[in-house]
Amino acid sequence: MHKNWPEMTQQLGVALREVRAGAPEVMKGFSALAKAALEPHALDTKTKELIALAISVATRCDACVGFHAEAAVRQGATRDEVMETMGMAIYMGAGPSVMYAAQAVEAFDQFKAKATQPTAA
Repeated sequence: MHKNWPEMTQQLGVALREVRAGAPEVMKGFSALAKAALEPHALDTKTKELIALAISVATRCDACVGFHAEAAVRQGATRDEVMETMGMAIYMGAGPSVMYAAQAVEAFDQFKAKATQPTAA
């Protein structure tokens, strides 16, 4: 395992709470933007999360990879859909995107495994 993506996103969530507290109006605006962008219209939310995952790879944003891989799992994306999405990210981002595509697949697999584990009562 290269990175522990669930742990990374959980730890970053703590840091993001600090940003929300320190810049509440900016973060409210960012949250409103995210909500509007993800609202299903011509594209469903799963497709939009796959697009966001591809952009995360192309822009080489580790945290974005983690959060959008997790969101893709929540939206019901399949590994085949993620792999096809990675193909587009690689096409658009060249060599460095190949490296991030491998990380995005690893993150998706970890979140998928976590989502299918039975929860302790």
